[in-house]
Amino acid sequence: MNADPELGRLQKRLLREIGTLNEEFGLIEANDRIMVCLSGGKDSYAMMDLLDTLRRRAPVPFSLICVNLDQGHPGFPQHVIQRWCEERGYEHKMLSVNTYAVVLEKIPAGKTYCSLCSRLRRGVLYNAAVELGCNKIALGHHRDDLLETALLNLFFSGQLKTMPPKLKSDDGRNVVIRPMASCAEDDIAAYAKLSAFPIVPCDLCGSQENLQRAQMKALLKTLEAQNPAVKQNMLHALRNVRPTHLLDRDLLSRLGLTLPQANDDSLMML
Repeated sequence: MNADPELGRLQKRLLREIGTLNEEFGLIEANDRIMVCLSGGKDSYAMMDLLDTLRRRAPVPFSLICVNLDQGHPGFPQHVIQRWCEERGYEHKMLSVNTYAVVLEKIPAGKTYCSLCSRLRRGVLYNAAVELGCNKIALGHHRDDLLETALLNLFFSGQLKTMPPKLKSDDGRNVVIRPMASCAEDDIAAYAKLSAFPIVPCDLCGSQENLQRAQMKALLKTLEAQNPAVKQNMLHALRNVRPTHLLDRDLLSRLGLTLPQANDDSLMML
């Protein structure tokens, strides 16, 4: 039991969100061996802490292993993450693959590194999951990440999609889960602060920002100031898709749906 009442309330709320999502999508099942990707940021620390709490309370057995990847960033304090795992008795594996040099070689100065860095990291972690006998990979993306990604795809890629709570990887070898996909970032940040997790910032890009994602975050913040329910409404919208009211004919065909009938109002517009 948490001695801090606020920490206890936050943990209860976050575990409830994770539990509801788990029931909805079957993220965690009996005898799963889950590789928890631990970057050293607030989200991954909170995810591991919450999943371990869930593991100890769950009616079915499953196991967790923390995996951290040192990508060769100068001065990266991998020992901080390793010590945290050891102090808590977590099974863990520390990987070292110098993707840092590849990113610097391939990306021109002044450009954002995040996309290539993420792809290289993903490839290493997917291979590690197979080698460690894990059937699932847990990532620490939260509700705000999903909403920002949905807006990025809508505004800059011309697609209606986001990061789903459960997805088979492109290579077919792994199942990726996002247990905190419905958890608010503010709750996770508060939980991490109260838990005093030893945060390790990503210093590959220094103060460099992913400008488009920062713009989406700012847009959501502005909208939320006008309507505090906007983020929950957007999350609900991702669960409440009406294919017949969109313009994707291929989707309608795949779902075996016919095109909606024109109503009188649409005829009047002709």
